[in-house]
Amino acid sequence: MYQVKNFTDSKNVKKIAQISNFTDNDDVKILSEMGPFQVVEYQRDLSVFPDSAMTAYFCSQMNVRKRQLVCEMSNSQVTIQAGAMQWMLGNVNATTGIKGVGDLFGKAIRGKVTGESAIKPEYTGSGMLVLEPTYKHLILMDAADWGGSVVLDDGLFLACDSSLKHKAVMRSNFSSAVAGSEGLFNLSLNGKGVFCIEADAPKEELVEIILDNDVVKIDGNYAIAWSSSLNFTVERSGKSLIGSAASGEGLVNVYRGTGKVLMMPPAGMPNL
Repeated sequence: MYQVKNFTDSKNVKKIAQISNFTDNDDVKILSEMGPFQVVEYQRDLSVFPDSAMTAYFCSQMNVRKRQLVCEMSNSQVTIQAGAMQWMLGNVNATTGIKGVGDLFGKAIRGKVTGESAIKPEYTGSGMLVLEPTYKHLILMDAADWGGSVVLDDGLFLACDSSLKHKAVMRSNFSSAVAGSEGLFNLSLNGKGVFCIEADAPKEELVEIILDNDVVKIDGNYAIAWSSSLNFTVERSGKSLIGSAASGEGLVNVYRGTGKVLMMPPAGMPNL
């Protein structure tokens, strides 16, 4: 069985490509679709040897599976993490997305302070773009569900509509960032569009907290995304050093205001 893909080439001539044994394979399951993105999961790892067969079997039973992000390009433009592309089909072209020396300098600074790649390639055209497989969980989200502006924890970004603008946002207080284990800056996505993150926990295990002029305090780096409208700081868990010592928690991540926080508590638990 063939999967038929229609696209136009660089001369605007319509082309038809046939893809067999990819998403139509009975070992491949489409987990989610949103915007130009599609998350596929391999139910079993069939490329194994006798010494690795048992591990592959139990990995499949415990939801440790390879996943890939597929980008359906229809005269659209997507931005991905540097080095994430595996293969592409049709009239799809990569650019640096740099719009002058000033833009290059700004992206270099943003990449340095957030820990993300300085230059994220932008792919445009008509066809298909497939990213490298990963054992992490690929989660699709719409920026509109975050009021058009969301902040991501370090290292989670994988891909997004190029209509979303990238920005480095700074902590509210410098001293707490230095004292805590977090960096001073985080990556923020702003505008309209869909984005994909790589998380250590599946969507089914994520905890969503809606704040209405309220506060949530989290001991550890369990928050993976939060609304840009929230005031994010790192503070002592108690009002005093003695109180913090008595609680045994020390420093906690604090989110204040009105907005949303997405957590993945199970990912921080030790494996038995």
